[in-house]
Amino acid sequence: QVQLVESGGGLVQPGGSLRLSCAASGRIFTIYDMGWYRQAPGKQREMVAVITKGGSTNYVDSVKGRFTISRDNAKNTVYLQMNSLKPEDTAVYYCNTGVWTVGGSYGAYWGQGTQVTVSS
Repeated sequence: QVQLVESGGGLVQPGGSLRLSCAASGRIFTIYDMGWYRQAPGKQREMVAVITKGGSTNYVDSVKGRFTISRDNAKNTVYLQMNSLKPEDTAVYYCNTGVWTVGGSYGAYWGQGTQVTVSS
């Protein structure tokens, strides 16, 4: 019923920047929280940043001051601007949203993941 399509990952040198995008489509009535999570090899998935429908944000301490999450409610899209990237930011990044569908059901949906590699 709902699909999330991510884009923007890639290979970047330390200190560089990337911008991730995640667009939700389908039988969407409204979207509440939207967020980005990441999973590095051998580690558990962790929350990176979350933004509410009203625009309140929360970040994991390791990215504060470097990453910025934003959303365009008209486009059902969430973004993650990543600056001053470090090798330890290397991971697969996943988009997550909470969605009320037109059919009246609520669910949490995940994107397919996009690889971010920070290396010289």
